[in-house]
Amino acid sequence: MGSIRLLGTDRTARIIGAAIKVHRRLGPGLLESAYEACLAYELEQSGFRVQRQKAVPLVYEGVKLECGFRADIVIDDRVVVEIKCKEELHPVDQAQVLSHLRLLHLQVGLLINFHVTQLKDGIKRMVNNYQELADSNLSADEEELYREGR
Repeated sequence: MGSIRLLGTDRTARIIGAAIKVHRRLGPGLLESAYEACLAYELEQSGFRVQRQKAVPLVYEGVKLECGFRADIVIDDRVVVEIKCKEELHPVDQAQVLSHLRLLHLQVGLLINFHVTQLKDGIKRMVNNYQELADSNLSADEEELYREGR
């Protein structure tokens, strides 16, 4: 977005607008990967920096482990978007978004279920109340591993 810095709510509102545009054009019933590709395209066309299937690092006892966790979309290194296509969302879907936020050290996430008639009924905005690394009990090595993972 150039030199303009978007506020969190403005950014998520624009992301939701792009998701609504995709849903209006495609409707429900497709695979998650189709919505992910189309949403990523729309966001890139709007000037966002988009990472698809971003690896989510896990640091356990000071060791960075590659566990295969992936966030569907990360936008501007600030917002995680998890895409679902299912009859209804479950608490584990929300827990997944919160885990990605915590492990990526991000604060805002969107859980978007495209398998609904009106997309507004399938969107959940989530906020992670994490503490900054400097305030945590992590060792310097753990902090460095987390920063490398970003």
